[in-house]
Amino acid sequence: MTSVQEAHRAHGRQDVQVGVARVPDERLDTLTALFNPRKRVPATVEFADLAAGGQSDARALVDLVAFRHADALLHVIRAFDEVQSPHPVGSSNPMRDATRMEEELILADLAVVEKRLERLEKDLKKGRTSELEQERDVLSRCRETLENGVPLRGLPLAGDDLKRLRGFQFLTAKPLLLVLNVDESTLTGGGGDASLESVVRRERLGEFTTRSFTRTVPVCAKIELEIAQLDPADTAAFQSDLGLSESGLDRVIRASYELLGYVSFFTVGEDECRAWSIPRSTPAQIAAAEIHSDIAHGFIRAEVVRYEDLIARGSLAACRDHAELRLEGKDYLVQDGDVINFRFAT
Repeated sequence: MTSVQEAHRAHGRQDVQVGVARVPDERLDTLTALFNPRKRVPATVEFADLAAGGQSDARALVDLVAFRHADALLHVIRAFDEVQSPHPVGSSNPMRDATRMEEELILADLAVVEKRLERLEKDLKKGRTSELEQERDVLSRCRETLENGVPLRGLPLAGDDLKRLRGFQFLTAKPLLLVLNVDESTLTGGGGDASLESVVRRERLGEFTTRSFTRTVPVCAKIELEIAQLDPADTAAFQSDLGLSESGLDRVIRASYELLGYVSFFTVGEDECRAWSIPRSTPAQIAAAEIHSDIAHGFIRAEVVRYEDLIARGSLAACRDHAELRLEGKDYLVQDGDVINFRFAT
């Protein structure tokens, strides 16, 4: 997932900073306590951060590998005014900022579509083929959608049409997570989670929250900085005092997971307990490749048990005795929370 931060004027080359965040998952904690492994390895989400600026910046994103190959875009928007650090354009207006960035991304994608259509028309004059005509048709649909001010993530596409567009890595086709950065005073009044969610309603971002593959999550950056500086033992008490059930980072990560349609499966043992991230409905053989390509190539079968069954029985042996440890083939669709041991030939 890529982060496009609050718009501000930037000059010169823009560097992309990459950070890796651990996905919070109580199930991994429970499995770790059960197996007492040498290592505990959570699933991770990688964020590439680029500060965006003027009206031409979105077009520049097309040439950035970190953005073109991102699974989704994350746009952090200020939802408060502050005299000491004024908004770059004068006042806070989340709807305006979200709309402006969306418009820039639409223009960036439209430029790519028009350039490709021009090339296709020249190629079709040299020789008409079914593939070229079908690509022209789907790109024409994209152009019409973009010219109407609608992002491509709202365009229903499937099968071959979806494959034809995959190489373009259109920015507006990627899922979008809007992160509202709220003022500290929003939380210090004791509203906590309820106050955060009320911000979304207050800022009237319904136009975005109702779109396909788009979500909004509120956080308070100042509070997050304070949490990051606390000892782990004090963090829970601090969040409880503010009425927060989890940190803002955890909130963003969970929303990212849901937006992308990711699930987690687990591998367990004395050496390590690890969570792995995969798209929902991933076949077992492809899931095995997340661990190592050799496991996928030599795939024989997957020994699968539901997390709930394993915790209830207390051991893999007990699950096997109660016929809850199943043998699945390469086409089995891995479910969220599956605990899997892959058998493979070397």
